[in-house]
Amino acid sequence: MTEQDFAQLVREHKSTIYTVCHMFAADQDEVNDLFQDTLVNLWRGYDSFRGQSKLSSWIYRVTLNTCISADRKKRRAPTVPLEMDVNLYEDTDADSRQIQLLYRRIHRLKPFDRAIVLLWLESLPYDEIGAIVGISAKNVSVRLVRIREELKRMTDE
Repeated sequence: MTEQDFAQLVREHKSTIYTVCHMFAADQDEVNDLFQDTLVNLWRGYDSFRGQSKLSSWIYRVTLNTCISADRKKRRAPTVPLEMDVNLYEDTDADSRQIQLLYRRIHRLKPFDRAIVLLWLESLPYDEIGAIVGISAKNVSVRLVRIREELKRMTDE
């Protein structure tokens, strides 16, 4: 694959990669790091793509694996985050607060469940979600029901 072909692939799938990275990141710097790591893994792994699935499914899979691996490493070696007391970009209207609440709850799910929710929010069909994460479409359906119940039971911390 040439650099131009790769740049075109990134342009076409940038929003997908960014969305997955955003779901696994705590802040914008981490999103950028995950995005960059994903691009490296896509570049290195492209020759191993055999075309047995759609290219977009392969990109989801590489991105999810990159983010889940980074999440595991982060959990093994916790760091102390540097935080500002004020967020100049914080939305305070009711819709924004609801979205932030949902995001925080989804972020508390296990990485595998978080990946399933993310793919579902992207409106992918169950069979494609299953192909990406390695389970059957029926299992995707069952897990989504359980995940929705878990999200409903969560309390705000």
